[in-house]
Amino acid sequence: MITKRIIPCLDVRDGRVVKGVNFEGIQDVAGPVEMARFYNESGADELVFYDITASAEGRGLFTDVLRQVASEIFIPLTVGGGIRTLDDFDRVLKCGADKVSVNSGAISNPSLIPAAAKRYGDQCVVLSMDIRRVDGQFRLFARGGREDTGIDALDWAEQGVRNGAGEIVANSIDTDGVKQGFDLELLDALAARVDVPIIASGGAGKKEDFAELFLKHPKVDAGLAASIFHRREVDIRELKRWLRDQGVNMRI
Repeated sequence: MITKRIIPCLDVRDGRVVKGVNFEGIQDVAGPVEMARFYNESGADELVFYDITASAEGRGLFTDVLRQVASEIFIPLTVGGGIRTLDDFDRVLKCGADKVSVNSGAISNPSLIPAAAKRYGDQCVVLSMDIRRVDGQFRLFARGGREDTGIDALDWAEQGVRNGAGEIVANSIDTDGVKQGFDLELLDALAARVDVPIIASGGAGKKEDFAELFLKHPKVDAGLAASIFHRREVDIRELKRWLRDQGVNMRI
């Protein structure tokens, strides 16, 4: 049985960890280095680091902060934000990332995923998708959720996997920061279309949300959250023990 993963996420803007609701109302939380250190010690299975304004501002990712974060942790680190070229992949990996997340860069340059997969391997390439319902369709958004691409998100996921993405992060804009549970309808639709690990992102508010995700939607491999972990509303180590007691296979 595959072990399920609990993954906290650091959304970084101007060198600080921030969090909003539905990708808006961004508020300062803490410094990324201290947060990385905390999650490394708290039982997280992996850590995600997003430079959330790099794409919208058309600049490179904050590599100085990233190097500091990478030096603090001994769990897998996925990094995204402003990844547009193979040189960006190379730069981020040399800073200590284990996997690289692409979103807007792959939308503007669809050849990026197959090129990166060929050079670094499928396991290194994570397709991150910001998704919102528009007229009954799961629509792909770009530039930090600011721009409706008009692309069907499920079609895009299928294409990304076909091109070499080894993992998908499904960021539901509709449930982001709302704390009413993961977007299960979206996740089920996605799981029916792709056969790579899926990380659910957006909506976790309590430990029961993770139990529902893993027990009733077994094709989802990991649950990603930010605010409930940042604000110590849910302790990761306690969550994992509780999930194991519920019958979920966890690495304790």
